[in-house]
Amino acid sequence: MIRWLRILFLVVLAVVLLTVALAHRDPVTVRLMPDNLATFVGTGWSAWSMQLPLYAVIFGGIVAGLLIGFFWEWMREHKHRAEVRRKSQEVKTLQREVSTLRSKVETGTAVVAPKNDVLTALSKSA
Repeated sequence: MIRWLRILFLVVLAVVLLTVALAHRDPVTVRLMPDNLATFVGTGWSAWSMQLPLYAVIFGGIVAGLLIGFFWEWMREHKHRAEVRRKSQEVKTLQREVSTLRSKVETGTAVVAPKNDVLTALSKSA
């Protein structure tokens, strides 16, 4: 059922995008920098312009926004990924230590940890 809903959604989305593209086929001029700003700054960037269909500009803006958003989230979540990496390394270290201790116990070569000095003193006085 969900698979059919996904297919239906994609078909409707494709029809909407195709309709937008067909309705906005007229070419527009896209400039790297507006003419007034280019003369104020004193650069020749106002000559950098292209003719594109309006739907390409619209879809390009959507794609650029998505890419910027994905990059922003990736950078924002860096601290979480670093914490997960640190925790997984700690888990691996502890698993190695546990397996080493288990093998020592199984072979009978386990070393008994020294007792706590306070508990030893208390047990001697009792």
